[in-house]
Amino acid sequence: MREINHTQCFEIKNEKEISVKQVIDTVYMALTEKGYNPVSQIVGYIMSGDPTYITSHRGARSLIMKVERDEIIEELLSDYINVHFGKNDDKSEE
Repeated sequence: MREINHTQCFEIKNEKEISVKQVIDTVYMALTEKGYNPVSQIVGYIMSGDPTYITSHRGARSLIMKVERDEIIEELLSDYINVHFGKNDDKSEE
C-alpha cells in the first residue's frame, strides 16, 4: 500500500522538436507529391494563416502549424540571403 503523505509526480515527455527547415522540407515535398505549386500554397498559408492551403498528405498540415509563420519567413529569408549574398546567419546581433 502506498503512503498517502507523498506526492507522486507524472512527467509528460515532449515531442521530439523539429526544425523549421525540416518542416519546410516536408511540407514542400508533400505539396509537390500531391501536384500543388508549393510556393503558391506556402505563400497562401503565410499570408492568411489558413492551414487549408497545406495538404494533410504526410502530416504536412499539422506539422506546419507547429511552427510560427514568422519563423518560416525568417528561415526562408535567411536561406535566400545566404545563397545569394554568401552571408552567414548571425543571430547574436539580435
